[in-house]
Amino acid sequence: VQLQASGGGLVQAGGSLRLSCLVSGLTFDDYAIAWFRQAPGKEQEGVSCISSSDRRPYYGDAVKGRFTISSDNAKKTVYLQMNSLKPEETAVYSCAAEKGGCTRYSRGNYYGMDYWGKGTLVTVSS
Repeated sequence: VQLQASGGGLVQAGGSLRLSCLVSGLTFDDYAIAWFRQAPGKEQEGVSCISSSDRRPYYGDAVKGRFTISSDNAKKTVYLQMNSLKPEETAVYSCAAEKGGCTRYSRGNYYGMDYWGKGTLVTVSS
């Protein structure tokens, strides 16, 4: 199983980036895919999750209204469109999978996710 995050980079405050999480080695439709971020010296933070089957989105309070999660089942890819980025959102963004809905994500049980991918660095300059 592989989850490959990409799309990070340097952006100015107020700018936008789109991250991608390419999933392989599992039945895509059976898994919820979540995005997390970890800033230097801080704990892992749940950003967003999209559930399996109905693809219902979930968002952390800090990103509601600015970030949009979506999926392309044919490409087995989940996207995170990030708008109006802030310097404090500089972090390594990673994607992870859990079977079924976004249950563990919603409970904050991040390390209980079934699979994790390596992250992509997002740097937001002021």
